Amino acid sequence: MTIPDLECTDLTKRFGDTSAVENVSFEVPPGSFFSILGPSGCGKTTIMRMIAGFLAPTSGDIRIKGRSVLDAPPNKRPVNMVFQHLALFPMMNIADNIGYGLRRQGVSKPEITRKVGEVLERIGLPDIGERKVDELSGGQKQRVAIARCMVLEPDVLLLDEPLGALDLKLREHMKIELKALQSAFDTTFVYITHDQSEALVMSDNIAVMNAGRFEQIGSARDLYYRPETPFVASFVGDSNRWRGRVVSVSGDNLRLRSESGLDLCGNSHGRPVSDGDEAEIFVRPEAIRLGRGEADIAHFDNRLSGRVTSLLFNGAASRILLRPDSGGEEIEVALPQSGEFAHLSRGDTVHVGWSSDQGNCFATETG
Repeated sequence: MTIPDLECTDLTKRFGDTSAVENVSFEVPPGSFFSILGPSGCGKTTIMRMIAGFLAPTSGDIRIKGRSVLDAPPNKRPVNMVFQHLALFPMMNIADNIGYGLRRQGVSKPEITRKVGEVLERIGLPDIGERKVDELSGGQKQRVAIARCMVLEPDVLLLDEPLGALDLKLREHMKIELKALQSAFDTTFVYITHDQSEALVMSDNIAVMNAGRFEQIGSARDLYYRPETPFVASFVGDSNRWRGRVVSVSGDNLRLRSESGLDLCGNSHGRPVSDGDEAEIFVRPEAIRLGRGEADIAHFDNRLSGRVTSLLFNGAASRILLRPDSGGEEIEVALPQSGEFAHLSRGDTVHVGWSSDQGNCFATETG
């Protein structure tokens, strides 16, 4: 049996009467990229600070490679941390920045020089040791911050929203860079972010967090296509959402009458949903297909016609907003990049359809 690099069991942190983290448990296998994804204030950073040793949990356990670290101070834990603002020392050159931790450990100068040179090679910046921090690009600074941690050979590297201060294009580039660096070092990364794109692109597994608890842990594909809670369905990716009441159930398939009067077919995917329940259905924009006439969508369980009210151009992620002829809220539909629907205009009438299996349905919690 493989021992996880990191294991948190029933981790709880309270500040007075406020519960920041409540009974969170998870494992991170060796050499994997694990992300904690959630909105600001959900408890992500609190978990990270407890793992690093900056905060003591109210209850629960934290184990690294099978050994509890609750009694170990931060400088004695086999972890290191990359902060959002990187905290590089501007008065030092790059080599001295990277070697700082080794000097604190009393490592000899020749050994520091060797290790710093090796880690600079591994991050693809072998010739920048003599440069100053302000001479580097944003992406280079990110790699140096990681190198400064990795030269200490931690069992787990913690990353606290390290891309948050970068511009959009550099963030997109650094997502790929970070995943490549994690693979190159073969070190366990634990990454926290509120940006779903960062988590989906880089992670082997993701924990979606809300109000101090984990809603779901799974792969990016699991979270996107088979969300287990309404929060995950709405927070991860874009979805159309209808609320209403279930009017019939047959196995996992069901029919819901929305608050605006639409009859919609969905699937509970094994979740408990009963006839008469208040419920909601989530459908991804790309799951909805366009047609010019009723015959084009006749094979779908859900069929609507409507008029295009807006075009939201965003390259491959372009969308249209459609107002159903039968009334109700606008529907967001993925805009094809080619073919007859690639050049729709505002005011065009189209038909849309999707299968019941594409509609994730959840009974609404009451009380």
